[in-house]
Amino acid sequence: MHQDATKWIVDLLRSRNIPFLICGGLAAKGYGSERDLNDIDLFVPGERFPDVVEAGQVYISKPAARHREEGWDLTYVQFRYEGVKVEVGSAAGACIFEKAGEAWIPLDIDFSRYETVSLFGVALPLMLREDLVRYKLALSRPVDIEDVRAIR
Repeated sequence: MHQDATKWIVDLLRSRNIPFLICGGLAAKGYGSERDLNDIDLFVPGERFPDVVEAGQVYISKPAARHREEGWDLTYVQFRYEGVKVEVGSAAGACIFEKAGEAWIPLDIDFSRYETVSLFGVALPLMLREDLVRYKLALSRPVDIEDVRAIR
């Protein structure tokens, strides 16, 4: 199921020349994590976010809006493709809650910093390992700690 959803979102973005960066559990999987995926998470540049929302509108399960939940403060849209949640965040103004410092910090998404890894038969631009580890350590949720251990 995750394979089909990954191919769907990648095809949607690439057909419109929208840059993207895979993060979250799928990126961790690309670096060696073996845990089951909850969803597919990725970022797009803020100025292209409305294009993504429009292109995937028939699959929207959570409308595009600013959300502050589970250590995240960002604008995102959630699609559901064949039962799989695909969450696309706008990189503009995205923040995470740093557990150690008890503060919201900017999540600077740099679309030029990535590693291409083949997962599910698709070449994916993954957030660099060190960037992924940095944000997962800042969040420090159990799932993030599990991912960090697996990718180190």
